[in-house]
Amino acid sequence: MAVKRKKNQGISLAWMMIFTDLVALLLTFFVMLFSMSVLRVDTYKKAVNALTNTFDVAKIRPAEKPVAQFNIDSIIRKPAIDLDYLAAVIEQKIKKDELIKNSPIIYMDDKLVISLLGDLLFAEGSAQLNDKARQALFLLGGVLQNIKNTVSVSGYSDETQFENGTFTSDWELSLARAIAVANELKRAGYTEKILSVGFGKSRSSALKGLPESKKKTMSRRVDVMILSTSGKL
Repeated sequence: MAVKRKKNQGISLAWMMIFTDLVALLLTFFVMLFSMSVLRVDTYKKAVNALTNTFDVAKIRPAEKPVAQFNIDSIIRKPAIDLDYLAAVIEQKIKKDELIKNSPIIYMDDKLVISLLGDLLFAEGSAQLNDKARQALFLLGGVLQNIKNTVSVSGYSDETQFENGTFTSDWELSLARAIAVANELKRAGYTEKILSVGFGKSRSSALKGLPESKKKTMSRRVDVMILSTSGKL
């Protein structure tokens, strides 16, 4: 019996086409991932800044600083001890000292002025405090050491002769007296800065209505001025 031989069946290569496409796709995918993983930072920042400037309508711009050559600084003053209360305390204190117990205390809207008669504190033409004056100022400074109110001292002088030729004008003498009183108050315990001012005899005209003896005494006074606020003058 004759056996029929089967013809060799051909092997299909279609799977190679599918495999090639798959490899190509994978290669493309990994190339795309690699290209995205390498970020150009400078280009990215430029893009972000451009978009921010375009769409950020609520952007807060810093206020421009003054460019003038001279600018006035704002001064904040804090309230200090009430002057009504302070006047009562000081009046009680100075009554204990024979030298300054009759010193005028003038209360104004925003300041308290204690007028210390120069004839009781200094010799004529001198800015050297006597021993009794030092004791009196130590008593007054004991009150001021407990306050933060701004304090200034104004000196006055209406004299023609100056001790040992140390001073050549009323202005120099009045300023030296103001500084001497301010230094004594600081030694007594007042820790804040004291502004000392000398007026010489420039304000003697305001004393015209006084008797001659009173006018002479008041024209050589030293005023201790206490403000209702604290801080620098």
